[in-house]
Amino acid sequence: MTLYLKYRPQSLEELDSQIVRESLQKIVASGKIPHAFLFSGPKGIGKTSAARILAKIVNCEKNQKKLKESCNKCEQCITISKGTNLDVIELDAASNRGIEDVRNLRDAVKLSPAKARKKVYIIDEAHMLTTEAANALLKTLEEPPEHVMFILATTNPEKLVETIRSRTTNMTFSKAKPEELLRSLQRVVKGEKLKIDKDALSLISKAAAGSFRDAVKLVEQIMLEQVKTDAKSVNEFLFRKKMFSVEGFLEILHRKDAKTAIEEVEKVSESGVGTETFLEQILEVLRAELLAKVGVGESGESAFSKEELIALVTLFSQAARELSGSLLEQIPVELAIISWCGGEKKLEVGGQMLEVEGGSLKTEIGLSTSKLEPQRLTSNVKHQTSIKEISEEVWRNILAAVKPRNTSIEALLRAAKPIGYDGKVLTLGVFYRFHKERLEDGGNRRILEEVVEVIFGAPVRIVCTLTEPPAKKTETPPVTGGETVLTEGEDKDIIKVAEEIFGN
Repeated sequence: MTLYLKYRPQSLEELDSQIVRESLQKIVASGKIPHAFLFSGPKGIGKTSAARILAKIVNCEKNQKKLKESCNKCEQCITISKGTNLDVIELDAASNRGIEDVRNLRDAVKLSPAKARKKVYIIDEAHMLTTEAANALLKTLEEPPEHVMFILATTNPEKLVETIRSRTTNMTFSKAKPEELLRSLQRVVKGEKLKIDKDALSLISKAAAGSFRDAVKLVEQIMLEQVKTDAKSVNEFLFRKKMFSVEGFLEILHRKDAKTAIEEVEKVSESGVGTETFLEQILEVLRAELLAKVGVGESGESAFSKEELIALVTLFSQAARELSGSLLEQIPVELAIISWCGGEKKLEVGGQMLEVEGGSLKTEIGLSTSKLEPQRLTSNVKHQTSIKEISEEVWRNILAAVKPRNTSIEALLRAAKPIGYDGKVLTLGVFYRFHKERLEDGGNRRILEEVVEVIFGAPVRIVCTLTEPPAKKTETPPVTGGETVLTEGEDKDIIKVAEEIFGN
C-alpha cells in the first residue's frame, strides 16, 4: 500500500486543511448534517477522504444519540474505511454521466440502507454529468429521502449547473499551505519512524506545490531510493527530480524548440506529477509576466512580447480545459507546444484559427484579436442577435469556426438550428435524437461552447432539445397508395452527414 493511502486522514482531526477541518467540525457539533455537500478544489487535497470521514460520522455505531468523531473501530467505520460498505456508494461521474445512470441512481436511492443509518453517495468529478443527467439528479437533491446523503466532489465547480450548486452546502478545498503540508508529512514521518530534518520537510512541502498527495509521494520516493534525510541531501534529490524550471521551460518556448519542450513534458509525466500541476505553474508565471506588461504587479523582464504572452496564456489555458477529455493527459500540452513552436505560426484557440503576424493575432474570419478583446467580438455579435434568437450570419460563423476544430461536430450541427439565446444559454433545436446525444457528449459540448465563447466574447452554455426538422420536400411516386418519399437531394444530404461523422 502506498504511503498516501496508508496515511490518508481517517477522522476530522486528521484532515490537514485547517479551514475545511474547522468548518466540518462546527457542522458536526451542531448536530444538523446537510443532506447534500459540494466539495470543490484541485486534485490531491483530500476531498474524497473528507467525504468518507463524513460517511463514517453519520453511520458510526457509537454516534446513535449524538454526532461526534467516528470511533474507527465499529463495523460501519471499518468497512467504510476499506471501501466495502454496501451503503456508502462511490461513483465516478466521468463513467456514470448519462441520464440512464442517474435514473438508476434515483431508483436505488428510494431503497432503505442495508445496515447503515444513512446511504451516502459520493459522486466524484460531478461536473462531468451531462446536462440532462444533472437535471435528473437535481430532482433527487431537492427532495431526498431522509435516509440519504449526497457528497459531490469536483475540480471544476463552475461547470456544474447553478441549480445544483444552490441545493448543496459548498465546501472549498484550497491548495495546501506550507504549514498544512508540514502537518501532513509529520504524521507520515511519525508513523514510519523516519528521521527527517524539519528543514528537509519544508523543502518537500514547497516542492509539492500545494498537493498533499504529491508531498507524501516525494517522501515515499526518498524512502525507496534511500536518500539521506538531511536538508542538503533532500535538496539535491529534489533538484534532480525537479521535472523542469518554469523559467527554463519558457526559455525553451522562446527558442521555439518543440523537441526539447516536449521532452520536458515527458519528464513531468514519467515522474508522476500531474499535468494539471505542471500547467498551473506555467500559467502562474505567464500571468504575472502579462500583468506586469500592463503595469500590474512586479515581474522580471520577460523575453516575450505582450501579444506573445496573450497567445501562450490562451494556448495553455485551452490545454488545461482539455485535460479531462484526453486519453493521455499530456497530449493537449504537447499540441499547445507544437502549435506555438511550429513553423506555420497558426494557433487554434477556442475553435478559431489564430495567426501570429507582425506581433499581432488575426483570425481567419477577419476579426482582429491582437489583444484577444472579447468586447470587440461581442459588439459584432450584438448587432446580429437578440435575446431570443441569433441571426443566420452568426450561425454560419459558428459553423465555420467549428469545422476546422472538429468536422464531425460541424456535420452534426447541420441537423440543428439555434432556437433561443438569453445572453448566457444558447438553446439548439436538434432534429434527430442521435445527433442530440452526440452533441451532448462532454467532449463535443465542450468544444462547441469554447467556439461560441470566442465568437460571442463571453461564456455560453449550450443546451440541446429535440425539435421538428424542416418540412421535407416530397414527390408523388408512380404507384398508388398515397405514400411519400424523401427527394433524392435530401437522401444525399443525410448520407453526407453520416459519412462525415463515421468516415467514408
